[in-house]
Amino acid sequence: MEHIIRNQKRVIPVLTMDKDKLVKTIRFKKPNYIGDPINAVKIFNDKEVDEIVLLDITASIQKREPNYSKVEEICSEAFMPFAYGGGITKLSQVNILFSLGIEKVVLNSVTACNLDLIQQILEKYGSQSIVGSVDVGKNIFGKKQVYTLSGTKKIKKSLEEHIREIINSGIGELFINSIYNDGTYSGYDLELIKHLSELSEVPIIACGGASKAEDFKMAIDAGASAVAAGSLFVYRSEARGIMINYFNNY
Repeated sequence: MEHIIRNQKRVIPVLTMDKDKLVKTIRFKKPNYIGDPINAVKIFNDKEVDEIVLLDITASIQKREPNYSKVEEICSEAFMPFAYGGGITKLSQVNILFSLGIEKVVLNSVTACNLDLIQQILEKYGSQSIVGSVDVGKNIFGKKQVYTLSGTKKIKKSLEEHIREIINSGIGELFINSIYNDGTYSGYDLELIKHLSELSEVPIIACGGASKAEDFKMAIDAGASAVAAGSLFVYRSEARGIMINYFNNY
């Protein structure tokens, strides 16, 4: 009998953390307490997730370094590839994170002011260890622009210019998060994904707005190489009853 093996793309839970607490936002605002990230990771272990992205969403705003003790605790429980972002500003911090078990660093706010850091990490660890993260919002005229510091600061460069710069600096993947779609269950910003996939020479991870498995397929069809979601994997439904869950069939 002939067996057909489907080439399935990665489906990645995104855990957003405020210091040491797991939270979930809507359009990057109103963080709702979810619980201890350790408990979520243990459940994701049992669900055999593809990988996890952990983002400390207040570290850069508060000018804090990564919470190394919490990262170490989480890594000790994680049986899957793990990426971390939040508060990273220099190579010495990256060295510590990799020594704790992180496999990739997610760089966001720092890419707007220090592209040299990408080159430093590239030379020591390789491009596969670097995820360039871009939070895309809208200005008052509806034009899409890049925001840093958890969506609180608009950068002066255009979306396209910023994307080209971080790609040329040597990132291995591009993590695109739509601020407007975040936590809304409205589906991914397919127009944004399609536009950036035409600009990007590196794989794109799409995030923001997933509500069902069909959204994954639509994002992949639009040009994403992988899909990520937050609310979908920490809530039972749009009513937002907390329930850590996972599925990757689409």
